[in-house]
Amino acid sequence: MIPLLGLGSLRRLPTESRPLVRPGTVPAGIVHIGLGAFHRAHQAVYTEEAVAAAGGDWGIVGVAPRSTAVVAALQAQDLLYSVSDMSAEGTRTRVVGAFADARVAASDPDSVVALVADPAIRVVTLCATEKAYRLDPATGRLLDDPVLDADLRGDRPPTTVPGLLFRALVARSRADAGPIAIVSCDNFSANGRRTRGMLEAAFARVGHDDAWLRANVRCPGTMVDRIVPASTDASRAAAAAVLGVRDEAAVYGEPYRQWVIEDDFPAGRPAWEAAGAVLTDDAGPWERVKLRALNGVHSGMAYLGALAGRATIAEAHQMPGLADAMRRFVAEDIARSFTPPAGVDVVAYGESALERFANPAIGHRTTQVAMDGTQKLPQRVLETIRDRRAAGGTPRWGALVVAAWMRYARGVADDGRALELDDPLAAEIRAAVAAAPPSPDGLAAALFGLTAVFPPELAADETVRALVVDWLTDFDKHGVESTLAGAG
Repeated sequence: MIPLLGLGSLRRLPTESRPLVRPGTVPAGIVHIGLGAFHRAHQAVYTEEAVAAAGGDWGIVGVAPRSTAVVAALQAQDLLYSVSDMSAEGTRTRVVGAFADARVAASDPDSVVALVADPAIRVVTLCATEKAYRLDPATGRLLDDPVLDADLRGDRPPTTVPGLLFRALVARSRADAGPIAIVSCDNFSANGRRTRGMLEAAFARVGHDDAWLRANVRCPGTMVDRIVPASTDASRAAAAAVLGVRDEAAVYGEPYRQWVIEDDFPAGRPAWEAAGAVLTDDAGPWERVKLRALNGVHSGMAYLGALAGRATIAEAHQMPGLADAMRRFVAEDIARSFTPPAGVDVVAYGESALERFANPAIGHRTTQVAMDGTQKLPQRVLETIRDRRAAGGTPRWGALVVAAWMRYARGVADDGRALELDDPLAAEIRAAVAAAPPSPDGLAAALFGLTAVFPPELAADETVRALVVDWLTDFDKHGVESTLAGAG
């Protein structure tokens, strides 16, 4: 039996795979909420490298909202885990020692509240998915939710992310524990401003004075980028082969990574720039490049690939015409829809993204990328279409992605196989599809009627609707694969 990763097995590791920081040697300065694979392969790696390069009490206390599995795995391994960079050229695996502790919020939420109220904690980061913020995707307002309301009133220990943060910040203010930064690392538009709005709305909903919040809490925006698929038995076996020990918390991803952070931290921060992060006054332009030219393309490839029976993004990339269609989406729609940061070429950025998506070592499943489409489509694709229309353009390739999502929403691939619709609005989508006339125009009309997804002015735009219906008609006549092969 291969031994388990832990402090006692560090000497067994290849020298180049050993952690830069030993758990237990760096006091906690950060609480992170959301212990999924992305955080462990992204922000935690940046933080460990920053501490190794520049020092500081910036150990991370990782908090899983509900899942006990990853916390149990980390605790059994003395808070160590590995990250593998996988590409066609090979695999590089390194153990990371960024964590000072790991907890499950659902098991003891009051301890998490007390932790955030500790003056030693100066940064809280979030990577909990957009759904966890309990914000209406159309308006950005805090949802009317009895569970959240109970959290805010203090009727019970908090179970939602907004409720947990509200209670923690109230406790911090009462303890006079000093200022703090709440940093969203989730992949949605204006994440800093929306996090700020979430907190202010939580305070307002229960009539709590927010003077301390306004004076002491900053919510810098960020842009995060790295492809990190869900771990598999095969990826864990690959890590064990390199390390010589088992790692039940192993994660893997592509070699590429990027983190852009607005530098607004009232109580200090790790020297993330020493690990390659970009510190800026405004992450917005960087965010738009990534959301539109990478995530928008990623979503398009996922819907089109899944409809054509391709299991992974890399397999979809090989479909005749698909990469060319995405290149035209970038060049003709995305690059013309906004002004990028100085020195950034959107077309070149899109080409780099396509090269990353072709990586055969990253088994990113099309259906995984297709999840939560109603949450992703607005900022990844619809904002591009809106801005192109405002400038008088005809967003043909953006309409292709919308049409692919609509066809995917029917739940059936071109070969007749069922496609799982994993989406917060799945019930509404199914009802709309079931009631739609059996025609491309009928499907488009039904789904454009989802006001939580499509703004009224976009849904009423006859040019956009005609473009989408044209693509849906071609899909019906020829199938997705033949349509893309013949697109020009």
